Amino acid sequence: MRSRHVKGGLAHGAFLLSALVGIVVLGVLLYDIVRDGWPWLTWDFLENFPSRFPARAGIKSALYGTAWSIVLTALVAVPLGIGAAVYLEEFTKPNLIRRVIDINIANLAGVPSIVYGILGLAIFVRFFMLGRSLLAGALTMALLILPAIIITTRESLKAVPDSLRMAALALGATKVQTVWAQILPQAMPGIMTGIILALSRAIGETAPLIMIGALSFVAFIPSGPMDSFTVLPIQIFNWASRPQDEFHQIAAAAIIVLLAILLLSNGIALYVRQKLQRRRQ
Repeated sequence: MRSRHVKGGLAHGAFLLSALVGIVVLGVLLYDIVRDGWPWLTWDFLENFPSRFPARAGIKSALYGTAWSIVLTALVAVPLGIGAAVYLEEFTKPNLIRRVIDINIANLAGVPSIVYGILGLAIFVRFFMLGRSLLAGALTMALLILPAIIITTRESLKAVPDSLRMAALALGATKVQTVWAQILPQAMPGIMTGIILALSRAIGETAPLIMIGALSFVAFIPSGPMDSFTVLPIQIFNWASRPQDEFHQIAAAAIIVLLAILLLSNGIALYVRQKLQRRRQ
């Protein structure tokens, strides 16, 4: 018994040590990024297009491309993900087909993002001939985050007590009415959290968009889903790969903007979650 407690204490200590090391490394990394990028964070940096001169370079096209990409990705992935999760969890019975689907969804959630880029290149860019467009990129990113949305939505639906389902059915509600009016509102805080986390991953992904041919230099604002585009991670990658120190510094400034967008989206998600939880109570 004593040796078990000793092993438990050692494991707990190792976990705390690794967490502390991770926090220190993250802090040093953030300090280095802020130190290099903060002097370049000006309004001109947000309003200018990319340029081969660091002093004139900006992230305007990348910001608009990121906004377009995330909106289109959400419009595709969120309805499909929630719909698939509701159907699998509420309207199907446990059988061999459902087990196979569950296993495949879990496996797809762990597939490297570059594989989704290859899939998007083969299907959306070449087969459907969408080219290097925003729509092709959004559909590729939707495939990437669909498994995560489905899994988190199903877990949120499982957390709803069965007594609520039985009570609604006993009062004469149909299955669809029960799910729409009772189950989904109760599960919505968890669903929203999963959606925001999935979209946050999509904001920071680079490899799938590089695979489908997203541009690294765009000096215009996309005006529609079929336009060429770039996004912040690709712009950061482009600047960071250049030999000049000035481009490394403006890449750090773009990283700060990307982090601010992620923190803002996560903050909105927490606010919406808390508001839905209060309404549910």
